[in-house]
Amino acid sequence: MRSALGIALLASFLACGDDDGGSDSGTDTGVDTGTDAAADEDAGEDAGVDAGESELPYEDLCRTAAPITAYGAPDAWSNNGPGFPQGDTARFTEDELFVNCAYLSGGENDIQHHNLLTMFDGYLLMPWAPESTGGGITLWDVTDPCAPVLRGRGESETMRETHSMGFWGDYAVVDHMDRIALTPGAGGVEIWDLSDTTAPAKISELDVPGFLYPDAYARVTLSVFWQAPFLYMGAADNGVYIGDASDPENPVLAGQYNFEPTLRVGQVQAIGNLLIVTAAEGARVALLDISDPVNPMPIPGGDFIAVDGEGEPREAYFTNVEGGFLYLARKSSGAGLVIYDIRDPSNPTYVADIRVDGGGGYVFLKEGLAFEGVGSRGHVFDVSALPEITSIGEFNLIGDLDTVTPIGNVALVSVDADAEDDRGSAIAPYAMEPDTSPPVVSWSWPNADATIPVTSRVGVSFNEFVDTHSAFADSVRLYETDTSTPVPGAVSTQEVFVNFHPFCPLSPGTSYTLEIPAGGVTDFSGNAIADTYTLTFTTNE
Repeated sequence: MRSALGIALLASFLACGDDDGGSDSGTDTGVDTGTDAAADEDAGEDAGVDAGESELPYEDLCRTAAPITAYGAPDAWSNNGPGFPQGDTARFTEDELFVNCAYLSGGENDIQHHNLLTMFDGYLLMPWAPESTGGGITLWDVTDPCAPVLRGRGESETMRETHSMGFWGDYAVVDHMDRIALTPGAGGVEIWDLSDTTAPAKISELDVPGFLYPDAYARVTLSVFWQAPFLYMGAADNGVYIGDASDPENPVLAGQYNFEPTLRVGQVQAIGNLLIVTAAEGARVALLDISDPVNPMPIPGGDFIAVDGEGEPREAYFTNVEGGFLYLARKSSGAGLVIYDIRDPSNPTYVADIRVDGGGGYVFLKEGLAFEGVGSRGHVFDVSALPEITSIGEFNLIGDLDTVTPIGNVALVSVDADAEDDRGSAIAPYAMEPDTSPPVVSWSWPNADATIPVTSRVGVSFNEFVDTHSAFADSVRLYETDTSTPVPGAVSTQEVFVNFHPFCPLSPGTSYTLEIPAGGVTDFSGNAIADTYTLTFTTNE
């Protein structure tokens, strides 16, 4: 079941989805935007994104959104699945730690190329696909983590290796490529409907100009972040594409941001008005202001080269952010981490680094721990007392072990090449006792008491992944501080991030409060935020 208010808001949001044109609202690079570009295969040359004549779908939200008269209970939501357990099936002995107790395969068409896993609707969810396309999404009931039971499966011939996965309501976005991608505009992202977890299904796709394969790094999409309704797509040498997915069944292209000099974009993540962009297998980081969501702007001082403690530039395979800290999974001169404090985006500062043997992979955070795949094995590092970093355990799985995703008190260990049959991912406990700690807000953007544009979004990061359905209109609230007048908007989640997008521009010169009530947002084990979180800011006159 879903809350009635959440369903009504989602319906009002989707009611506006039309795609008959677009307005001139290009980025600072001079790129025009429009809704007809997504279907125009010839729009993909380096000239940029073609424009239509009417507004983008998101601009109609203010006219169609239903007002909020009162908030409901923050815990008025539910999943269909059991979630990750807290009982005896999630208790382990010391001898069982870091030992694989179950193996996962997407199905008979899965070639065992796996990346991250997550939870959705109370079930373990695994996207699977190689970089050359042909994959799907498989879900399990993990009431007993060491004996997962198949829940459902869906397949897509055009799904591509997925390094990140964003959610809005019952929808998810992953990477996409046509089977033959030899002409520009043959790939981008695709959206899935997960409302029936027994039969998840692809429902739409959004091709981006300039996409070209088989070069796996230069002209493809490498990540996507869904800050509803906007899709931010890390597009390698093509920079960042922006999609409008107000109607998930009909996403359209809204803009493009190119970097000068070229930044080969790997990871993109959005929190409020801040877009964090990092290089694929590089050392460069760029922090962008997305106060105007389809026209990113550089932040002075926010474009830098990451260095280690000796001042040497260190390339990162991929990156992640939690609590205002950027974690770079280093790939040059060994694996390990380089960590930066980006809480002041105009002055990013080096914090710490650690080097281990390996080649680098992906990194995910949970409650003061960093989980990293380094090719030959996986590591879990204690990063709770930075700048001190300690390696506290290792995971093993035959193949190129690049990804370790923490859920509850186990890790989902995944390889993206050279796996044994039906063993592309494994479940391995890393803590003896079940996870009973509530999620905690670890960072916000904007900062408290900031003054921001009326076109802003507001975002927070938690110290662990949060349940998608638990973040909705009643558990993530924005209202005028003085009058308590609710602001209608879209709530979306991705890993540790929760974002609130107002349907209408905010009122100028007005104080607003973001409130996340106690008992609402939960982690995958059902632990709810214990203390009400509030953030107050003011809009520009």
